Amino acid sequence: MTDVHDVATRSRNMAAIKNKHTQPELWLRKQLHAAGFRYRLNVAALPGKPDLVLAKYRAVIFVQGCFWHQHNCAQFHWPKSRVDWWRAKITANRRHDEMVQDKLREMGWRVLLLWQCAIKGRTRLPQEQLLAQINDWIRHGGSFAELPPADTV
Repeated sequence: MTDVHDVATRSRNMAAIKNKHTQPELWLRKQLHAAGFRYRLNVAALPGKPDLVLAKYRAVIFVQGCFWHQHNCAQFHWPKSRVDWWRAKITANRRHDEMVQDKLREMGWRVLLLWQCAIKGRTRLPQEQLLAQINDWIRHGGSFAELPPADTV
């Protein structure tokens, strides 16, 4: 299947996709701030420039888009055009994510992956439950957590 857009249009569309300050990320920031948590955004000194850094808790949060980071959920599907290119791109994203998470944990940071599907979409978690899980992880969680958990997807 060929692309329905010419190269210039596709390039413009792809450039418009945000990688910072996305709606799920803004929602999370608002909820955490209201709950009394203070954080820094996209700290360049840390591997992967985490979306949120809660230094007091030695915790970082990545709000991951299900498509770009290959989450095993209903929001992820492989594109039907340029299949080889997309497989290489998304697989490389996934490898990079894992490397960044390993580096952060080696540095003593705790890592939370919050998937887009947990916040929005048909399979989203109830807001109160999601916020309670995030709050509990920040305060008492281990070195790594993923919401929704990998075994419930």
